[in-house]
Amino acid sequence: MSVNKESTRYFSDIHEKSVCKLLNAQQQSSSGSGKFRKGDVVQHDASLLIECKTVLSDKDSISIKKDWIEKNNQEKFSQRLSSGVIAFNFGPNQPNYFVIDSKLMRFLVEKLSEENKWKLLTGLNQS
Repeated sequence: MSVNKESTRYFSDIHEKSVCKLLNAQQQSSSGSGKFRKGDVVQHDASLLIECKTVLSDKDSISIKKDWIEKNNQEKFSQRLSSGVIAFNFGPNQPNYFVIDSKLMRFLVEKLSEENKWKLLTGLNQS
């Protein structure tokens, strides 16, 4: 059986695998279309459900839809995960970007602040 390199599923699979590799996460079978395992990627250690949105060709912009976020929030809740994330890129072989909520952003800022304070205290921030 040959792979259709022009299909959405082909590019989605590549995108999902790149997110898995980046975040040390697991790809959901059938892209989360099963009854109990929703979303595209799960990072269990961080309790994240990630929905990957893929484009088939390079783009200058994409639209983030509110219903993507709402559906991701419902699915993360049903799987007892604490955070939902939307992953996207601007085309095949392009970097991944993430849409996160304010709770997760606040946590990220706190952790980065702690890390930067530690670097300043230990002198690791100097070149």
